[in-house]
Amino acid sequence: MEYIKQAIPDVVLIKPVIWGDDRGFFLETFRQNEFVEHCGDFNFVQHNHSKSTQGILRGLHYQISQPQGKLVRVVQGEVFDVAVDMRRSSPTFGQWVEATLSSANQYQFWVPPGFAHAFYVVSETAEFVYNCTDYYAPEYERSLRWDCAELNIQWPLVNGKAPTLSDKDAQAKGFSECDTYA
Repeated sequence: MEYIKQAIPDVVLIKPVIWGDDRGFFLETFRQNEFVEHCGDFNFVQHNHSKSTQGILRGLHYQISQPQGKLVRVVQGEVFDVAVDMRRSSPTFGQWVEATLSSANQYQFWVPPGFAHAFYVVSETAEFVYNCTDYYAPEYERSLRWDCAELNIQWPLVNGKAPTLSDKDAQAKGFSECDTYA
């Protein structure tokens, strides 16, 4: 696998080697020793899988206590994935990075603890899987507005149409109003 540090160096795009022939394909999706070397010494305690239709935007989510690092990938379809640095002590505080993840490219995105995370479904449907470094704790979950002017995230909205959001995400706060990490 190739580990590519992003403009925010703690966030890493992981490109696998895919072996394929007329029978199908094989790829390694995780190797602990390489992950520790390139991303940090984290353990995964929760694995999640979601399916969404085109135009759904899930996020930007983070937990103010029990922050979750997320190793994310798409097993069907395509998404636009975003990580926003919510760590006040970081030189990249308030900055964001993105990646296109798809079942075709098989890329993974490492979003460490301390970041808000979201994905937007570009394809007709997408199945999204992710491994978390801490357990989901709804009492600590926070949502950052997807269209926050302070961040100016360039979402690839299908036909320019506003995304479909959960009620929680529709009520999210702007960046300057959000809880942040030290």
